[in-house]
Amino acid sequence: MSQLEALRQHTTVVADTGDFRQLAQYRPQDATTNPSLILKAVQKPEYAPLLKDTVTRFKAKPVDEQIDRLIVRFGCEILSLIPGRVSTEVDARLSFDTMASFTRAERIIELYQAEGVPADRILIKVAATWEGIRAAEMLEKRGIHTNLTLLFSFVQAVACGEAKVQLISPFVGRIYDWYKKEAGAKWDEAANAGAKDPGVQSVHRIYNYYKHFGVATEVMGASFRNKGQIVALAGCDLLTISPELLGELSASNEPVPRALDPEAAKRLDLVRAHYDEPHFRFALNEDVMATTKLSEGIRTFVADAIKLQTLMQETAA
Repeated sequence: MSQLEALRQHTTVVADTGDFRQLAQYRPQDATTNPSLILKAVQKPEYAPLLKDTVTRFKAKPVDEQIDRLIVRFGCEILSLIPGRVSTEVDARLSFDTMASFTRAERIIELYQAEGVPADRILIKVAATWEGIRAAEMLEKRGIHTNLTLLFSFVQAVACGEAKVQLISPFVGRIYDWYKKEAGAKWDEAANAGAKDPGVQSVHRIYNYYKHFGVATEVMGASFRNKGQIVALAGCDLLTISPELLGELSASNEPVPRALDPEAAKRLDLVRAHYDEPHFRFALNEDVMATTKLSEGIRTFVADAIKLQTLMQETAA
Protein backbone atom coordinates (compact mmCIF):
# COMPACT_ATOMS: atom_id res chain seq x y z
CA MET A 1 0.00 0.00 0.00
CA SER A 2 1.36 3.43 -0.92
CA GLN A 3 1.67 6.21 1.62
CA LEU A 4 -1.10 8.05 -0.22
CA GLU A 5 -3.50 5.15 0.18
CA ALA A 6 -2.45 4.70 3.81
CA LEU A 7 -3.06 8.41 4.43
CA ARG A 8 -6.59 8.10 3.05
CA GLN A 9 -7.41 5.68 5.88
CA HIS A 10 -6.97 8.50 8.39
CA THR A 11 -7.54 11.75 6.47
CA THR A 12 -9.49 13.21 3.55
CA VAL A 13 -7.00 13.95 0.76
CA VAL A 14 -7.43 17.24 -1.10
CA ALA A 15 -5.51 18.38 -4.19
CA ASP A 16 -3.94 21.84 -4.02
CA THR A 17 -3.76 22.93 -7.66
CA GLY A 18 -5.30 24.94 -10.46
CA ASP A 19 -3.96 22.42 -12.98
CA PHE A 20 -7.05 20.23 -13.16
CA ARG A 21 -5.48 17.91 -15.75
CA GLN A 22 -3.35 16.48 -12.94
CA LEU A 23 -6.28 15.51 -10.74
CA ALA A 24 -7.52 12.19 -12.10
CA GLN A 25 -4.45 10.12 -11.25
CA TYR A 26 -4.59 11.02 -7.53
CA ARG A 27 -8.36 10.74 -6.96
CA PRO A 28 -8.70 13.53 -4.35
CA GLN A 29 -12.01 14.08 -2.57
CA ASP A 30 -11.79 17.89 -2.73
CA ALA A 31 -9.56 20.49 -4.38
CA THR A 32 -8.30 23.95 -3.47
CA THR A 33 -7.19 26.85 -5.61
CA ASN A 34 -5.82 30.34 -5.03
CA PRO A 35 -4.77 33.26 -7.27
CA SER A 36 -1.18 32.03 -7.44
CA LEU A 37 -2.22 28.53 -8.53
CA ILE A 38 -4.66 29.86 -11.15
CA LEU A 39 -1.99 32.22 -12.49
CA LYS A 40 0.48 29.34 -12.71
CA ALA A 41 -2.05 27.20 -14.58
CA VAL A 42 -3.17 29.79 -17.15
CA GLN A 43 0.44 30.40 -18.17
CA LYS A 44 0.64 26.82 -19.45
CA PRO A 45 -0.12 26.40 -23.18
CA GLU A 46 -2.82 23.79 -22.59
CA TYR A 47 -4.92 26.32 -20.66
CA ALA A 48 -4.51 29.21 -23.11
CA PRO A 49 -7.78 28.36 -24.96
CA LEU A 50 -9.71 28.39 -21.68
CA LEU A 51 -8.30 31.81 -20.79
CA LYS A 52 -8.96 33.22 -24.26
CA ASP A 53 -12.52 31.86 -24.37
CA THR A 54 -13.37 33.39 -20.98
CA VAL A 55 -11.92 36.77 -21.93
CA THR A 56 -13.68 36.75 -25.32
CA ARG A 57 -17.08 35.90 -23.82
CA PHE A 58 -16.92 38.44 -21.00
CA LYS A 59 -14.64 41.23 -22.25
CA ALA A 60 -17.49 43.72 -21.88
CA LYS A 61 -17.66 42.99 -18.15
CA PRO A 62 -15.51 44.76 -15.51
CA VAL A 63 -12.13 43.10 -15.09
CA ASP A 64 -12.90 41.97 -11.52
CA GLU A 65 -15.92 40.06 -12.85
CA GLN A 66 -13.80 38.58 -15.64
CA ILE A 67 -11.39 37.24 -13.03
CA ASP A 68 -14.24 35.73 -11.01
CA ARG A 69 -15.62 34.10 -14.15
CA LEU A 70 -12.18 32.65 -14.94
CA ILE A 71 -11.70 31.16 -11.48
CA VAL A 72 -15.25 29.81 -11.55
CA ARG A 73 -14.49 28.24 -14.94
CA PHE A 74 -11.49 26.49 -13.40
CA GLY A 75 -13.62 25.50 -10.44
CA CYS A 76 -16.26 23.93 -12.69
CA GLU A 77 -13.59 21.96 -14.57
CA ILE A 78 -12.17 20.72 -11.27
CA LEU A 79 -15.62 19.75 -9.95
CA SER A 80 -16.20 17.63 -13.05
CA LEU A 81 -13.24 15.49 -11.94
CA ILE A 82 -13.74 15.19 -8.17
CA PRO A 83 -16.67 14.02 -6.02
CA GLY A 84 -16.42 16.72 -3.36
CA ARG A 85 -15.87 20.46 -3.00
CA VAL A 86 -13.64 23.07 -4.56
CA SER A 87 -12.31 26.09 -2.66
CA THR A 88 -12.45 29.36 -4.61
CA GLU A 89 -10.82 32.51 -3.28
CA VAL A 90 -12.20 36.01 -2.87
CA ASP A 91 -9.84 38.71 -4.19
CA ALA A 92 -7.18 39.23 -1.51
CA ARG A 93 -7.42 42.99 -2.03
CA LEU A 94 -10.67 42.75 -0.05
CA SER A 95 -9.04 41.09 2.96
CA PHE A 96 -9.78 44.06 5.26
CA ASP A 97 -13.27 44.84 3.96
CA THR A 98 -15.99 42.67 5.48
CA MET A 99 -18.90 43.78 3.30
CA ALA A 100 -16.91 43.77 0.05
CA SER A 101 -15.69 40.23 0.78
CA PHE A 102 -19.24 39.13 1.59
CA THR A 103 -20.63 40.66 -1.62
CA ARG A 104 -17.86 39.21 -3.78
CA ALA A 105 -18.42 35.77 -2.28
CA GLU A 106 -22.12 35.96 -3.05
CA ARG A 107 -21.32 36.79 -6.67
CA ILE A 108 -18.94 33.82 -6.95
CA ILE A 109 -21.66 31.51 -5.65
CA GLU A 110 -24.17 33.00 -8.12
CA LEU A 111 -21.72 32.41 -10.99
CA TYR A 112 -21.32 28.78 -9.95
CA GLN A 113 -25.07 28.33 -9.63
CA ALA A 114 -25.52 29.76 -13.13
CA GLU A 115 -23.29 26.91 -14.31
CA GLY A 116 -25.46 24.38 -12.50
CA VAL A 117 -23.14 23.90 -9.52
CA PRO A 118 -24.89 23.85 -6.13
CA ALA A 119 -23.53 26.03 -3.33
CA ASP A 120 -22.74 23.03 -1.13
CA ARG A 121 -19.92 22.02 -3.51
CA ILE A 122 -18.14 25.36 -3.05
CA LEU A 123 -16.01 26.64 -0.20
CA ILE A 124 -15.38 30.38 -0.39
CA LYS A 125 -11.79 31.13 0.63
CA VAL A 126 -11.24 34.27 2.65
CA ALA A 127 -8.09 35.41 4.44
CA ALA A 128 -8.30 34.89 8.22
CA THR A 129 -8.13 38.58 9.11
CA TRP A 130 -10.64 39.88 11.64
CA GLU A 131 -12.66 41.32 8.74
CA GLY A 132 -12.40 38.10 6.74
CA ILE A 133 -13.63 36.04 9.69
CA ARG A 134 -16.61 38.36 10.11
CA ALA A 135 -17.44 38.05 6.39
CA ALA A 136 -17.22 34.27 6.70
CA GLU A 137 -19.53 34.33 9.73
CA MET A 138 -22.11 36.24 7.67
CA LEU A 139 -21.73 33.87 4.73
CA GLU A 140 -22.17 30.79 6.92
CA LYS A 141 -25.45 32.24 8.21
CA ARG A 142 -26.53 32.51 4.57
CA GLY A 143 -25.72 28.85 4.00
CA ILE A 144 -22.53 29.64 2.04
CA HIS A 145 -19.65 27.61 3.42
CA THR A 146 -16.18 29.05 3.85
CA ASN A 147 -12.51 28.12 4.00
CA LEU A 148 -10.44 30.53 6.08
CA THR A 149 -6.99 30.70 4.55
CA LEU A 150 -3.64 32.29 5.43
CA LEU A 151 -4.07 30.97 8.95
CA PHE A 152 -0.86 30.94 10.98
CA SER A 153 -1.89 31.25 14.61
CA PHE A 154 -3.97 29.79 17.40
CA VAL A 155 -5.84 33.08 17.87
CA GLN A 156 -7.01 33.01 14.24
CA ALA A 157 -8.17 29.42 14.67
CA VAL A 158 -10.11 30.18 17.86
CA ALA A 159 -11.86 33.15 16.23
CA CYS A 160 -12.76 31.02 13.20
CA GLY A 161 -14.21 28.32 15.41
CA GLU A 162 -16.30 30.85 17.31
CA ALA A 163 -17.55 32.23 13.98
CA LYS A 164 -18.64 28.68 13.05
CA VAL A 165 -16.81 28.69 9.73
CA GLN A 166 -16.87 25.41 7.83
CA LEU A 167 -13.13 24.89 7.46
CA ILE A 168 -9.75 26.44 8.21
CA SER A 169 -6.45 26.02 6.35
CA PRO A 170 -3.48 26.37 8.72
CA PHE A 171 -0.35 26.89 6.59
CA VAL A 172 2.25 24.38 7.74
CA GLY A 173 5.01 25.10 5.22
CA ARG A 174 4.99 28.86 5.56
CA ILE A 175 5.31 28.59 9.35
CA TYR A 176 8.24 26.23 8.82
CA ASP A 177 9.76 28.69 6.32
CA TRP A 178 9.64 31.54 8.85
CA TYR A 179 11.29 29.64 11.68
CA LYS A 180 13.95 28.23 9.37
CA LYS A 181 14.76 31.69 8.02
CA GLU A 182 14.87 33.18 11.52
CA ALA A 183 17.25 30.47 12.74
CA GLY A 184 19.58 30.88 9.78
CA ALA A 185 22.77 28.87 10.16
CA LYS A 186 21.56 27.57 13.54
CA TRP A 187 18.64 25.69 11.97
CA ASP A 188 18.81 21.93 12.61
CA GLU A 189 16.59 20.18 10.06
CA ALA A 190 16.53 16.85 11.87
CA ALA A 191 15.63 18.49 15.19
CA ASN A 192 12.72 20.30 13.54
CA ALA A 193 11.31 17.49 11.41
CA GLY A 194 8.10 15.48 11.68
CA ALA A 195 6.21 16.06 14.92
CA LYS A 196 8.85 18.65 15.96
CA ASP A 197 8.23 20.82 12.88
CA PRO A 198 6.84 24.19 14.09
CA GLY A 199 4.17 24.18 11.38
CA VAL A 200 3.09 20.66 12.30
CA GLN A 201 2.99 21.61 15.98
CA SER A 202 0.71 24.56 15.17
CA VAL A 203 -1.83 22.26 13.50
CA HIS A 204 -1.61 19.75 16.35
CA ARG A 205 -2.51 22.49 18.83
CA ILE A 206 -5.45 23.73 16.77
CA TYR A 207 -6.77 20.22 16.02
CA ASN A 208 -6.56 19.14 19.66
CA TYR A 209 -8.31 22.32 20.82
CA TYR A 210 -11.15 21.90 18.32
CA LYS A 211 -11.72 18.22 19.10
CA HIS A 212 -11.40 18.73 22.87
CA PHE A 213 -14.08 21.44 22.94
CA GLY A 214 -16.28 20.02 20.19
CA VAL A 215 -15.67 22.81 17.69
CA ALA A 216 -17.30 21.67 14.45
CA THR A 217 -14.97 23.60 12.10
CA GLU A 218 -12.90 21.27 9.93
CA VAL A 219 -9.11 21.49 10.06
CA MET A 220 -7.28 21.17 6.74
CA GLY A 221 -3.49 21.34 6.91
CA ALA A 222 -2.06 23.21 3.92
CA SER A 223 1.15 24.55 2.37
CA PHE A 224 3.51 21.60 2.71
CA ARG A 225 7.23 21.61 1.97
CA ASN A 226 7.88 17.87 2.29
CA LYS A 227 5.95 14.66 2.77
CA GLY A 228 7.27 14.30 6.31
CA GLN A 229 5.04 17.21 7.32
CA ILE A 230 2.06 15.45 5.76
CA VAL A 231 2.73 12.11 7.43
CA ALA A 232 3.13 13.89 10.79
CA LEU A 233 -0.47 15.17 10.38
CA ALA A 234 -2.13 11.86 9.47
CA GLY A 235 -5.52 11.93 11.15
CA CYS A 236 -6.14 15.62 10.52
CA ASP A 237 -9.65 16.14 9.09
CA LEU A 238 -8.26 17.05 5.67
CA LEU A 239 -4.87 17.75 4.12
CA THR A 240 -4.53 19.74 0.89
CA ILE A 241 -1.47 18.58 -1.01
CA SER A 242 0.31 19.71 -4.18
CA PRO A 243 0.47 17.28 -7.15
CA GLU A 244 4.24 17.00 -6.67
CA LEU A 245 3.89 15.77 -3.08
CA LEU A 246 0.91 13.57 -3.98
CA GLY A 247 3.28 11.93 -6.45
CA GLU A 248 5.92 11.39 -3.76
CA LEU A 249 3.34 9.82 -1.44
CA SER A 250 2.13 7.56 -4.24
CA ALA A 251 5.68 6.37 -4.91
CA SER A 252 6.47 5.46 -1.28
CA ASN A 253 5.38 2.45 0.75
CA GLU A 254 6.63 3.66 4.11
CA PRO A 255 4.12 3.37 7.00
CA VAL A 256 1.73 6.19 7.88
CA PRO A 257 0.74 5.88 11.56
CA ARG A 258 -2.13 7.99 12.82
CA ALA A 259 -0.73 11.13 14.46
CA LEU A 260 -3.90 13.03 15.34
CA ASP A 261 -6.83 11.41 17.15
CA PRO A 262 -10.06 13.09 18.33
CA GLU A 263 -10.49 10.77 21.30
CA ALA A 264 -6.98 11.47 22.53
CA ALA A 265 -7.66 15.21 22.16
CA LYS A 266 -10.71 14.94 24.42
CA ARG A 267 -8.55 13.60 27.23
CA LEU A 268 -6.17 16.57 27.21
CA ASP A 269 -6.19 19.22 29.92
CA LEU A 270 -6.96 22.38 27.91
CA VAL A 271 -8.33 25.82 28.73
CA ARG A 272 -11.10 27.39 26.64
CA ALA A 273 -10.04 30.57 24.84
CA HIS A 274 -12.03 33.56 23.58
CA TYR A 275 -10.95 36.63 21.63
CA ASP A 276 -13.05 39.70 21.01
CA GLU A 277 -11.75 42.15 18.42
CA PRO A 278 -9.26 44.09 20.61
CA HIS A 279 -7.85 40.89 22.12
CA PHE A 280 -7.69 39.19 18.70
CA ARG A 281 -5.76 42.08 17.20
CA PHE A 282 -3.40 42.29 20.17
CA ALA A 283 -2.71 38.54 20.30
CA LEU A 284 -2.08 38.43 16.56
CA ASN A 285 0.19 41.46 16.81
CA GLU A 286 2.19 39.72 19.56
CA ASP A 287 2.78 36.72 17.26
CA VAL A 288 5.54 38.03 15.00
CA MET A 289 5.55 34.96 12.76
CA ALA A 290 1.78 35.01 12.19
CA THR A 291 1.66 38.77 11.62
CA THR A 292 4.54 38.59 9.16
CA LYS A 293 3.24 35.60 7.20
CA LEU A 294 -0.35 36.85 7.09
CA SER A 295 0.61 40.23 5.62
CA GLU A 296 3.15 38.61 3.30
CA GLY A 297 0.58 36.07 2.11
CA ILE A 298 -2.00 38.75 1.34
CA ARG A 299 0.61 40.78 -0.58
CA THR A 300 1.62 37.71 -2.60
CA PHE A 301 -1.96 36.83 -3.51
CA VAL A 302 -2.68 40.46 -4.43
CA ALA A 303 0.42 40.59 -6.65
CA ASP A 304 -0.62 37.40 -8.44
CA ALA A 305 -4.20 38.65 -8.82
CA ILE A 306 -2.83 41.79 -10.48
CA LYS A 307 -0.62 39.66 -12.79
CA LEU A 308 -3.68 37.58 -13.69
CA GLN A 309 -5.66 40.74 -14.37
CA THR A 310 -2.87 42.05 -16.63
CA LEU A 311 -2.70 38.74 -18.48
CA MET A 312 -6.44 38.85 -19.12
CA GLN A 313 -6.22 42.44 -20.39
CA GLU A 314 -3.37 41.48 -22.72
CA THR A 315 -5.37 38.52 -23.99
CA ALA A 316 -8.33 40.80 -24.71
CA ALA A 317 -6.18 43.31 -26.63
